[in-house]
Amino acid sequence: MLSSVPGRDGLRDTLVNVSAGSHARPTGSSDPEHRRRFLRVPQRNPLSPRARLWRLGTPLVVLACGGLFVVSANNSEGTDLRPGRYTDLASLVEDESDAYDDLRSRVAALDAQVAMLSTAVSDRDVNRYQRKIERLHDPAGLVERRGPGVTIVLTDAPADVINSTTGNVNPLLVHQQDIQAVVNALWKGGASAVTIQGQRIVSTTGIKCFGSLVQLQGVPFPPPYVIQAVGDQAALQAAVDADAYVAAYREDAEDPDISVGWDLELDNAITAPAYDGLTSLSYASPLRGKSD
Repeated sequence: MLSSVPGRDGLRDTLVNVSAGSHARPTGSSDPEHRRRFLRVPQRNPLSPRARLWRLGTPLVVLACGGLFVVSANNSEGTDLRPGRYTDLASLVEDESDAYDDLRSRVAALDAQVAMLSTAVSDRDVNRYQRKIERLHDPAGLVERRGPGVTIVLTDAPADVINSTTGNVNPLLVHQQDIQAVVNALWKGGASAVTIQGQRIVSTTGIKCFGSLVQLQGVPFPPPYVIQAVGDQAALQAAVDADAYVAAYREDAEDPDISVGWDLELDNAITAPAYDGLTSLSYASPLRGKSD
């Protein structure tokens, strides 16, 4: 407030600061209205579409997972839904062989039904084709063969040789090309029938490596690999001796650092069972349409 005080030149107006009393309301943040005017109250932003989706989707996912757990528990009936993994190759080979034997039995039963139905048809054309098929059974390997021949056994190097090697281990193992070379040499020698592991070899037989095993007609087999051929023994042995690839394999068999297994014996009574696998062929055909 302004106050007049005496001075050298008379009265002079002076600004005097008057303090409020103890009952006066101080200025500043204690006044709610005053504070409300200066404080900025944050406002809630509306949820974005993505946030709404997550808020709704998360409970649904949790409910779906719970439903799957309940269904799995009911279906398992206290057992493991996932079958146990194979811990050794022997179990794998045994199970694969059993499954293959079951399929072969089913194929044999179906073939017998087809043959019975075919013979029951009294049609001239059907009978003519049936006679032609019967003549092709033997060259196709569908007829059992017996007689003298040779037995050749191929096997991997001994375990101590394999474990002690510090180089490439492949020369110490039997591969598909080793078996194929022996089989081809036997065919060259005039073999009338060839078997591997007791399975008849036909024109559609596939031999390929399957890990440390050899797969024959879709079934993996472990070593040793027994190859038998029916035919003239002298001609078969001469053909094997003349094959360059087989000769290189036999040199590896005599090398003590490799020592792959090789054994050839003359056998006067070999039985080659008839091929009882699938005879139908699957092949690709070009698409017929407009040329580009």
